[in-house]
Amino acid sequence: MAGPGRFGAVLTAMVTPFDDRYALDLDGAAALARWLVDHGSDALVVAGTTGEGTVLSNDEKAELWRAVAEAVTVPVIAGSGTNDTRHSVELTRLAEAAGAAGILAVTPYYNRPSQAGLDAHFRAVAGATSLPVLIYDIPVRTGRKVGHDTMLGLAREVSNVVGVKDAAGDVAGSARLLAEAPRDFDLYCGEDALNLALLAVGASGVISVVSHWAGPEIGEMIACFGAGDVDGARARNAELMTSYAFMSSGDAPNPLPAKAMMRRLGLSVGQCRLPMGPASPSLDERAADVLAGLRARPRAGRGAREPVG
Repeated sequence: MAGPGRFGAVLTAMVTPFDDRYALDLDGAAALARWLVDHGSDALVVAGTTGEGTVLSNDEKAELWRAVAEAVTVPVIAGSGTNDTRHSVELTRLAEAAGAAGILAVTPYYNRPSQAGLDAHFRAVAGATSLPVLIYDIPVRTGRKVGHDTMLGLAREVSNVVGVKDAAGDVAGSARLLAEAPRDFDLYCGEDALNLALLAVGASGVISVVSHWAGPEIGEMIACFGAGDVDGARARNAELMTSYAFMSSGDAPNPLPAKAMMRRLGLSVGQCRLPMGPASPSLDERAADVLAGLRARPRAGRGAREPVG
């Protein structure tokens, strides 16, 4: 592990709370943000994939970024990327004005642009702000991977492109990128199941969904690995496997499980807007089982596990 990145080691990709009418719940967002910081989050990613950014209006995003930035003292990373470069530039400027500390710029989805188009898109977004920019590479959702040479060129040539949220699922490719990128380029794991694997090749930390309910456990895993306690890191990671599996299934894709878990912990987040939700009641029951198992599992040499909530 290279050591914590500029935004810390445990970043949570925060869900966006809605009320019973699916309207944006800013008070709920502020309360959730504070809860996450109190439970192990070094920074928050707001209005990204997990935050249902694609179904939020410009005004809702700006209000959400401002409310969360005012509620916490940790960095707020704004998910301001879309599949339209002009729209992404506009949102990036709104995010900076709303008090964001950084930008998460997703690969344009559905369009499937060329690598030249991706390069020009990210340069336009970065050029619209003085804030540090993380590129979000998640081909399973966007339909296009950011190529190695494209990412490397951005890392070397654009001063405020400072890292990547890596959800590409290519550990060897991530290792190669880190071997060739500038030393201060941060790679954050964006797929919880690969957290430990990417730490092993030099990731700076994680941008996690499971950290909604297991932030301290993920922080322990990272701390163990950073201290050279590989066995301890593996043990902590093994304890999280059920949580990782809970986050991804065909009938309940992210962020449905994360919201179910937050409801189980008594936090007011509501359901997901269509086309993602709402979730079936059985998902909340599964969330209860996952949480109970996480709390009940003993820690080797450390006694019983403390409650998450």
